[in-house]
Amino acid sequence: MTSRISVSARIACGDHGLPLARGLLLLALLTLSATVCHARGRPPENDGSRQAAFQWVDSQWGRVLLMKDYNTRIVIFGVAVLGGASGLVGSFTLLRKRALMGDALSHASLPGIAIAFIAANWFGGDEKSLLWLLVGASTSGLLGVAVILVIRNQTRLKEDAALGIVLSVFFGAGVALLGVIQQMDTGHAAGLEGFIYGKTASMRAADAQLIAVTSLVVIVGCLILFKELKLLCFDEGFAGAQGFPVVALDVGLMSMVVLVTIVGLQAVGLVLMIALLVIPAAAARFWTETMWRMMLWAALLGTCGSIVGGLVSALFPGLPSGAMIVLVCSIFFFISMMLGTRRGVIIRFLRRLRLNRRIDRQHLLRAMYEQIEKHSGGQARRDLALRTNRRTPVTVDRLLSMRSWSRRRLCRAIDQAVEDELLRMHEGDCKLTQAGFTEAARLTRQHRLWEMYLIAYADVATANVDRDADKIEHVLAPEVIDQLEDLLDEQGMMIPVPISPHGIADEDPTGAAVNQSDTSRGAST
Repeated sequence: MTSRISVSARIACGDHGLPLARGLLLLALLTLSATVCHARGRPPENDGSRQAAFQWVDSQWGRVLLMKDYNTRIVIFGVAVLGGASGLVGSFTLLRKRALMGDALSHASLPGIAIAFIAANWFGGDEKSLLWLLVGASTSGLLGVAVILVIRNQTRLKEDAALGIVLSVFFGAGVALLGVIQQMDTGHAAGLEGFIYGKTASMRAADAQLIAVTSLVVIVGCLILFKELKLLCFDEGFAGAQGFPVVALDVGLMSMVVLVTIVGLQAVGLVLMIALLVIPAAAARFWTETMWRMMLWAALLGTCGSIVGGLVSALFPGLPSGAMIVLVCSIFFFISMMLGTRRGVIIRFLRRLRLNRRIDRQHLLRAMYEQIEKHSGGQARRDLALRTNRRTPVTVDRLLSMRSWSRRRLCRAIDQAVEDELLRMHEGDCKLTQAGFTEAARLTRQHRLWEMYLIAYADVATANVDRDADKIEHVLAPEVIDQLEDLLDEQGMMIPVPISPHGIADEDPTGAAVNQSDTSRGAST
């Protein structure tokens, strides 16, 4: 019975990644189509502004989806590779419990951008050169990483405090420097706002190539160091004991985060960059519990979210690309949270429901066995008594008094047991079938083995052992039962179905139970 249930659960909850990925993408496209159709039905605003929100042009749908425009192809390519790389490296930071590291690094890059602008102006260069600005952002981001590591390793402060300090201090310094730039006679900060809020629509081919090269470096680095980074994420102490360069690996991981963050400033800006690092990886956790599958899911969700968000922004020029990418990724996260096959809300609810019903059925069978045992004078474990008394009917009212359940709950457990051919109803009373009696004896034996172990080795009081055993008996693995049998057999305590070490309660042991007299216990001795 147990093996059949476990196999069914594995089949029902399997990791069918490819069909689910197709369904996820199809659902996103249907949602996009509904949004577009709704917007298309609205009368156009006659205000003469080309930037009006939800501006619709009949021919724009085909042009955008087929990517006929050169700029659309550049933008979609750039954000797609950025989303994949962000999801990949974000998986490691999430498992390493550094989900906010990207946020701290993106904010830490702002003073570097401002300093690069000021330095280029002083030396007569192009203040808004992307190369100079990215170099400044990278330098400032790496400095932020170094400060975080120093605070974490050299002080008693924890990492979350270090992240908060670096984020606030560096971002405050960046805002102050932007104020200085505003006061300069030869420069202004208007062109730097794109690094704060993103400027995907103005992405050039050179920018997309830079994003692609950087993303490729990050992806290759993650694949080459997959084994080492995986060990670092799950057990840093063990990695150090095995001789792995933990500090170097940590710095390497943070460097890849810096690279993705810096090139992502062009697409979504430093305010929203954290979303591409966290949301795809967090959504992937709902679909799988395997590391490499999680990385694939995160890369897929990051890529799809970036593509769909970029297309929505291209269809409606009034919607910024960075914000739409984040919103689409958030939709994917919500879908994953609800429908994920491993940790989704719905599947966890169904698993809990199945577990509770299985526990209720086991309690029902054990309660009936104990009633038969009492009618047998404590000798139900013997073959003759089993053959004689296994068909003894038990009334529903008696079961209600033993378990202190509601009638609806008891009827549901009885219906399930009847459906599984473990019980049959006769004139309103319950009778065990042969298969039901065998299962009830197995469950009772397992319960009492655990009780005897707790009494003998865990020093649990006899009056409390029933409640304590009931908390764990339903999840005992077969190998644990075998170990209990061997242990009790060595002590000469092993019998087919042990007599209960405590009096059998007339009511639920969690309530005000009134134990029977110790007649059955005396009979057993």
